[in-house]
Amino acid sequence: MKTTLGLLAGMSMITLLTGCQLTESEVAANEVAPEINTPELDSCEVGQTKIDDAQDCQVAKDGVIEVVHPVDDVDEALDDAISTEQADAVIDDVWTRLSSQFSLDIPDDNRIALQRNWYLKHPEYMARVVNRARPFLYYIAGELEQGGIPLEIALLPIVESAFDPFAYSHGRAAGMWQFIPGTAKRFGMRQSWWYDGRRDVVASTKGAIEYLTYLNKMFDGDWLNALAAYNSGEGRVLRAIKQNEKAGKKTDFWSLDLPRETRAYVPKLLALADILKHRDSYQFDWPAIDNEEVVSLVDIDSQIDLAFAADLADMELEDLHALNPGFNRWATDPDGPHYLLLPADKAKNFSQQLASIDQKDRLNWVRYTVKRGDSLLKLANHYHTTASIIKKVNNLSSNMIRIGDAIMIPVALKELDAYSLSQDQRLASIQNQPHAKAKIAYKVKSGDTLWDISRLYKVNTNDLAKWNGMAPTDPLMPGKTLIVWQGKKTDTGATAGVVRSFTYTVRNGDSLSRIASKFNVKVSDITQWNNLNSKKYLQPGQKLKLHVDVTRLKNVG
Repeated sequence: MKTTLGLLAGMSMITLLTGCQLTESEVAANEVAPEINTPELDSCEVGQTKIDDAQDCQVAKDGVIEVVHPVDDVDEALDDAISTEQADAVIDDVWTRLSSQFSLDIPDDNRIALQRNWYLKHPEYMARVVNRARPFLYYIAGELEQGGIPLEIALLPIVESAFDPFAYSHGRAAGMWQFIPGTAKRFGMRQSWWYDGRRDVVASTKGAIEYLTYLNKMFDGDWLNALAAYNSGEGRVLRAIKQNEKAGKKTDFWSLDLPRETRAYVPKLLALADILKHRDSYQFDWPAIDNEEVVSLVDIDSQIDLAFAADLADMELEDLHALNPGFNRWATDPDGPHYLLLPADKAKNFSQQLASIDQKDRLNWVRYTVKRGDSLLKLANHYHTTASIIKKVNNLSSNMIRIGDAIMIPVALKELDAYSLSQDQRLASIQNQPHAKAKIAYKVKSGDTLWDISRLYKVNTNDLAKWNGMAPTDPLMPGKTLIVWQGKKTDTGATAGVVRSFTYTVRNGDSLSRIASKFNVKVSDITQWNNLNSKKYLQPGQKLKLHVDVTRLKNVG
């Protein structure tokens, strides 16, 4: 029997969903109107499903922050591991297994009705989301049951990320369960150059259960207040409760003064639970997921190249990486976790083959002779690894290397662009998605901020962050390349111009208007790029920075 696994969501599509564990500044930022160039929503993308109705877009957007899906769906046919006992089971659908144990009360509330009507109106959205959940839901259901928390929580990744482990928000949340870095660290999700536990389905599911259990105890067993705190932060909900207590008001979720996002967040989850539990009454086609294990957790004991692992498992590299989205690079993290999620029917054979292979043979190596000017950091950057691992495998006691020394360096088995779901390749996909007619590559200088750069090019700070897979609050590192889109917005799939940045030396007889005409740019652009006073004359030999769309040039000479 085959099960189609739709794992991931589309490149650079913005989903107007929610991100959890927001800081106060992030919540406040979401309630501030964008600076410039923000049109009304006549259509939108929700979970990579196109919505053409403006009112529906507003319901999906209402009170929540944007979540980005940076990679395309990966559909793979896997053989389910089916036993006779499973085939004879009374409950053959994971959703039925979950909904039969739902325990949260669902009141007759307008906020729930509004969200429920939206989901009922858009079955195509649910079909896409369920397809992404397919490889992971059986595992998540088992973890939730073992954790002893309401099984409605299995629906939370729909609200948070449309069940996309690669999703990220511009509030710095990432993964299926949308953890921000600080909360993730508190609940056991490591983040390193090699690995981000927020995107690891195993680690993030465990972390979500632990965090929600902690919140439930904090709020004296009130699961709705715990969910509200998961979204907007425990401090904000505690203050709202204290405020109501002082005023002699009730302290249940429905009575609290909470951020707009949170007021829509909990009703979304309850609306989904109501539809799932009563899908026959609503005549809603909620796609089934077989109540069977389709992926298994396999111990690998040490670092391994993902391409090598895919070959051992008889899988496509992209399919293996899609099941293991926590790994940022071409290999697993040398410091762990040392496990992989694999299709259940491939796990045993993979383990047997791996056991016969020495740990040093699980990576590809080059022997390198140190030259003048080399350093561990320089070599690590060149070979796309880390200085610490080069130091470790060569038993170096310090960061000093000597000219003529021979050192071993682990390198990727395949070309880096073959690892299409690595962090670098995901960023490249985001930056190459056209948003306007011309693309400029800007190299960050010391002291730069997103605000400064957005002012320089007259773009929205949030847009600049999205184009580069960042949060607006992320720090900028000197040398980082940012993509800036200029000109009129393009339709999805349109081809952008090719912009080249260079320094032009002013010649005798040059003027701003003559240079602008020559390179098909505006005088105001030149003055802006170079902080010039348009009324002052140019001087021969003066240097000007220009950003030129070379596809629009004619015989420049």
